[in-house]
Amino acid sequence: MHYADYKTILSPQNGMNLYRGCTHGCIYCDSRSLCYQMKHDFEDIEVKRDAPRILDEQLKRKRKRCMVGTGAMSDPYIHLEDTLQISRQCIEIIDKHGFGLAIQTKSARIMRDMDILLSISKKTKCVVQTTLTTFDESLCRIVEPNVSTTAERFAVLEAMRDAGIPTVVWLSPILPFINDSEENLRGLLDYCVRAGVRGIICFGFGVTLRDGNREYFYKKLDLHFPGVKERYVKSFGNSYVCNSPANEQLWAIYQDECARRGILFRPDDVFGYMRKFEANTRQMSLYGGPGGL
Repeated sequence: MHYADYKTILSPQNGMNLYRGCTHGCIYCDSRSLCYQMKHDFEDIEVKRDAPRILDEQLKRKRKRCMVGTGAMSDPYIHLEDTLQISRQCIEIIDKHGFGLAIQTKSARIMRDMDILLSISKKTKCVVQTTLTTFDESLCRIVEPNVSTTAERFAVLEAMRDAGIPTVVWLSPILPFINDSEENLRGLLDYCVRAGVRGIICFGFGVTLRDGNREYFYKKLDLHFPGVKERYVKSFGNSYVCNSPANEQLWAIYQDECARRGILFRPDDVFGYMRKFEANTRQMSLYGGPGGL
């Protein structure tokens, strides 16, 4: 772990990543890609110094409230969060200023901050997102070794449902020749239905590989799935998008099930829902009205 100085925390699109790097160990992680120009080892987490103070200053200057997103590039609930509590401090600030939150994590650590999530949801919208990759728990321990299992993430989704907090699932990646089966897809969709998710984000059934994450992924394939790397090289070469041979079949099942269950599944619809700020006007009157601070 090391600290680095930043002048801003929020991006122009109101997203934030409080850490750079990750200790979850997911074998497919796109954030390892060289295009992101990380100048330190991926597991040597870069912590943004004074992130809560900087975020507080940025939100004070906002003319209108909006949804703030976090978790796209680095999970806000990596292992360091247990002691540093930077994510907790930042969502407390989001709550204090009456902004909405769309937070993405693979960790059940988010349950620690249920009190703040509930507070945000009383004023506006709080959306909790998680990734589901494989229904098989033993396989999950291989492809996502240092993070909450699929069953544990399903329990988080259930807890959010019971608390009235909307959820979104990222159904990705589905790894060709490993978990690209109808059985796996239907198991994950059953979890989504039972948890009452608002939407599912899926861009196709496969994985994306770029310089940096491809090498790490292939190393792990050789370790855990002998012979599968050769199938990737033969099937995809150096392609960025590596779709499963069963992509069309799985996509048809996915669309049909989501439409039948009333789950948002078109990416534009799901992203539109998460980006739309929706104030609870009765509660927001306590925070200076529905305009801005």
